[in-house]
Amino acid sequence: MQQYSGKSIFKGIAIGKIYFYSKGEQQVKRHKIEDAAAEIARYNNAKEQAINELTNLYEKALKEVGEGNAEIFNVHIMMLEDEDYNDSVNNIIENQSMNAEYAVARTADNFYEMFSNMEDEYFKARAFDIKDISERVISILNGASTGSDIGNEPVIIVANDLAPSETVQMDKDKLLAFVTELGSSNSHTAILARTMNIPALIGVKIDESWNGKMAIVDGYTGTFYIDPEEEMLKEYKSKKEEEENSRKLLQDLKGKENVTLSGQKINIYANIGNVTDLAAVLQNDASGIGLFRSEFLYLESDHLPTEEEQFQVYKQVAETMAGKKVIIRTLDIGADKQVDYLNLGKEDNPAMGYRAIRICLNEPEIFKTQLRAILRASAFGNISIMFPMIISVNEVLQIKKIVAEVKAELDAVGIEYGEVELGIMIETPAAAIISDLLAKEVDFFSIGTNDLTQYTLAIDRQNAKLDPIYDAHHEAVLRLIQMVVDNAHKEGIWAGICGELGADLSLTKRFLEMGLDELSVSPTFVLPVRKEVRETK
Repeated sequence: MQQYSGKSIFKGIAIGKIYFYSKGEQQVKRHKIEDAAAEIARYNNAKEQAINELTNLYEKALKEVGEGNAEIFNVHIMMLEDEDYNDSVNNIIENQSMNAEYAVARTADNFYEMFSNMEDEYFKARAFDIKDISERVISILNGASTGSDIGNEPVIIVANDLAPSETVQMDKDKLLAFVTELGSSNSHTAILARTMNIPALIGVKIDESWNGKMAIVDGYTGTFYIDPEEEMLKEYKSKKEEEENSRKLLQDLKGKENVTLSGQKINIYANIGNVTDLAAVLQNDASGIGLFRSEFLYLESDHLPTEEEQFQVYKQVAETMAGKKVIIRTLDIGADKQVDYLNLGKEDNPAMGYRAIRICLNEPEIFKTQLRAILRASAFGNISIMFPMIISVNEVLQIKKIVAEVKAELDAVGIEYGEVELGIMIETPAAAIISDLLAKEVDFFSIGTNDLTQYTLAIDRQNAKLDPIYDAHHEAVLRLIQMVVDNAHKEGIWAGICGELGADLSLTKRFLEMGLDELSVSPTFVLPVRKEVRETK
């Protein structure tokens, strides 16, 4: 048995086999071949396997994210069947006597350059598709894992690091735990682990030879056991059973009010990133959705999601929540959440750079597309819109002007929409300090404690070296929260928390004393927070 220590980012116990996840550009070796016909046959077999994988991904996506988002897999299939693409691969194999891996990689480079230099935006976007399908075929030829497919049985994912765009594509039913060498406890991948209610460790020196071995992740102690002995397995299976029993006891709180012993009420909402999280929201009896991270629609796609694609997702969420409040945060891309097709470029300090509302106000058509989709969906439920990364009243005035323009466009063509509250995230010290002025312009505040803490303490929450001094309980942060709540109530609007701090049970009593109207947390924290509220005097 081997034992390793790491930093726990979500408590819990996982027992299962290790799946070593590695994704990145394939290392392609070039070598001469003697039998071109056999090599072409090997390529064709790999291509057919890739098409089968893409067909399965299409069917999966069709169920989880709708036809619009699933269509990209059909596009990839058509590209793999493209005559010009296949002629190029076959020509390199036959005329240059080169191996299939090299022929695919060379073809990918040539086609990528060709598409990248086209003026038409649609064809430019196809350049990244060429890379994607080629990487898939090369992975199959190399006998490596492709995409985010992690097999058919539940596994513990071990990786050097995981990007949000990778984790959101994994089959959540097959994830027992995350163990990574890199990453921060405040990264968005860590937040996703908490959302999915699975234990996760970071800072563990990983080894590819662990792949397939039985392991235990102890998220309570931050310990990772490889090839545990039978006695230890038995002990941890017992602990796992106790953990499950404790969760079942919380189910007794379903249907109960979020009210203290003294009669103070508070709304407890859930944070989600996709329609696939809705089951957890309903299962844990959240009063609504306080944060729908719409950026995951963009992270999961290889192109800007269309108005129709977004509308179908927002409509599904609104209908499923059946009149309960759904707060959709507009596009919050940037910092550690990057998408290639936006070509944002590298920044020295991306956390304070070109991101979130700054992109939307600078790219009004992208912004308007999302707003049209949200407003259209509001006719089917109780939707509110929330805008991130606000630092000034002028930004809010610009936003309100654009929203009015979109409403006028919808009115002109007779498209209905509901009564939509407009709110902002308070996640910069600037917004907190001028919250008295901002409160006059919006319907609600939602405090993003993750970034508010980062900016207040001047600590990059992606930097694992700074985890020891990252103090979300810092009095400066708590005083800013109190200031925001007080200023909101003076103007008659409500204020909540949608950051990770909302689930910190050691602060629940203080948040109640502050007068917060709402806490929005990962779905699995709804009932524990309710329990804490109901036991508070």
